[in-house]
Amino acid sequence: MDSVFDALAHPTRRRILELLKRGGRSAGDLADAFAVSKPTMSGHFAKLRAAGLIQAEQRGASTIYTLNLSALEEVMMGFMGRLRVGEADPGEAIEGRKA
Repeated sequence: MDSVFDALAHPTRRRILELLKRGGRSAGDLADAFAVSKPTMSGHFAKLRAAGLIQAEQRGASTIYTLNLSALEEVMMGFMGRLRVGEADPGEAIEGRKA
């Protein structure tokens, strides 16, 4: 989970994920949306891939990136579990008994 939060810490990587929510896009198309060098973009893609947030597929000379939705769901569920989202607050249970 740490690698996911590390990947999400950079605004460029978060923006890449936003762009990919509309569907797969080529590395060149994504790179054109940012005012940074292609090697810098490659580093961002590598970080997102290492965290499992995106997948890459070679199509001829192009690399097409897509969101890995199952990984995103797994991370969100894990994070919510750590925060105990959806569980009753122990203080609420005690207050309920007093009533």
